Amino acid sequence: MMHAIVARQSGGPEVLELTETEIPAPGPGQLLVKVAAAGVNFIDTYKRGGIYKVGYPFIPGAEAAGTVEAIGDGVLDFAVDDRVATAEGDNCYAGYTLVDAHKALPVPDGVDDHTAAALPLQGITAHYLMNSSFRVEPGHTVLTHAGAGGVGLLLIQLLKSRGARVITTVSSDQKEALAREAGADEVLRYDGFADKVRELTHGEGVHVVYDGVGKDTFDDSLKCLRIRGSLVLFGAASGPVPPFDPQRLNSGGSLSVTRPTMAHFLQNAQERRWRATEIFDAAANGTLKVRVGATYPLAEAAQAHRDLEGRQTTGKVLLLP
Repeated sequence: MMHAIVARQSGGPEVLELTETEIPAPGPGQLLVKVAAAGVNFIDTYKRGGIYKVGYPFIPGAEAAGTVEAIGDGVLDFAVDDRVATAEGDNCYAGYTLVDAHKALPVPDGVDDHTAAALPLQGITAHYLMNSSFRVEPGHTVLTHAGAGGVGLLLIQLLKSRGARVITTVSSDQKEALAREAGADEVLRYDGFADKVRELTHGEGVHVVYDGVGKDTFDDSLKCLRIRGSLVLFGAASGPVPPFDPQRLNSGGSLSVTRPTMAHFLQNAQERRWRATEIFDAAANGTLKVRVGATYPLAEAAQAHRDLEGRQTTGKVLLLP
């Protein structure tokens, strides 16, 4: 038997309950992974809250790291006791989880379990944002919101390594210090950020805005863009963006808006390997610093969700079975 967090209906964090259930058995092409740590992400709160539809009872969690305990038929690339991680799992808020072997990421030596659990979803997100949603080049000026969040801290480092000028927003002095430590060139508060970005760019605007906040920042994010700039809306921490008139993109300077999701940037083994290898290798050699901001026992998953949604966290939030 194992412990797992189960939601029997959609709702607030209070619907997350600690439950005892049977350890699953791996089917063909699957790994049974003993979870060392599971990542807590906004997509988990969207599914829990009913923004994304799921079936109930529902065990949240798509991200975890741990050790292979058993393998199903047809698995050739992994063996028992291998260390793996995933950003594409299911039911990861648990002591054990099943992972499709082709979605498992080998964890290199030098990367501990907490770092391995913290990297897959947010690291791969940062990678596809700056390489594929909008390709950042040396000399570009970028605005990324929530610079002290899990994606934000990784994205700032990757953008700076690319040679971009990075402007970011945060909500407190503590978060400003973290964003600056990650390498941000300019750190702003959310209030009036669009005007300040225009000042910092001499009225021209930025090449791209990476916006994981959503409703509260969307309008002003558009105002920050230069002619033919791009807004990459990759999350909705403050709520979904209401419908808007596409004519605003014309009047703002032939702007572009895209709403990516990670699954569409992991379309095959080659793409998955490229993104994961670059992110894990950077963490292993120390060029990418991964901040685990908070860890919670599995039983406190509800509190982890409250803190994440209340913007009380920095870096990565993990659950420990």
